[in-house]
Amino acid sequence: MIRVVLADDQLLVRAGFRALLDAQPDIGVVGEAADGEEAVRLVRELRPDVVLMDIRMPVLDGLTATRRIGEDDALADVRVVMLTTFELDEYVFEAIRSGASGFLVKDTEPEELLRAVRAVVAGDALLSPGVTRRLIAEFAARSKQPAAAAGLGRLTDREREVMALVGMGLSNEEIARRLVVSPLTAKTHVSRTMVKLGARDRAQLVVLAYESGLVRPGWLS
Repeated sequence: MIRVVLADDQLLVRAGFRALLDAQPDIGVVGEAADGEEAVRLVRELRPDVVLMDIRMPVLDGLTATRRIGEDDALADVRVVMLTTFELDEYVFEAIRSGASGFLVKDTEPEELLRAVRAVVAGDALLSPGVTRRLIAEFAARSKQPAAAAGLGRLTDREREVMALVGMGLSNEEIARRLVVSPLTAKTHVSRTMVKLGARDRAQLVVLAYESGLVRPGWLS
């Protein structure tokens, strides 16, 4: 059973998500929070698999709450998916840098929300179709000048190539086709790259790809 905590200051939003998630045989909502501070407390108490976290909340915003969760080693297995009302949210890139595994717009299709919850538990990065990797690129372009990520020098040429493709939003299957290797080989390269760079999931590997300069926003146009 995938255990989920909902964090949103709007009761109707939480009720809608709960109804959808609880109707699934493999997903269950174990807690609800109306602000970021309560969300952090619940996560520490309940240790859920996934937190659906609104970015804008009272008392403590979702970005700060996500950072606190990400900084707690005891919560390393908790995956946070940020929820945003607008596709172009100024905090999205910072949210992923802070430890979120991805983000969704609140009016996403029910099937996409369910896929999202299952995907982050499986260790995949999640980018809402309405936002996509172009938004990540946009905010990456506004960040500081590219600097080599710690451990980048330990990557093989193939691992650097794979990391760049991950940063461009390709799935393991797409990477396999691009490099003419098996999907299992592509997955292995991705996993090894994440371990060498200390990335907790694919979303952070995307951020590192931009910040290290392996991928530039213009490549996605």
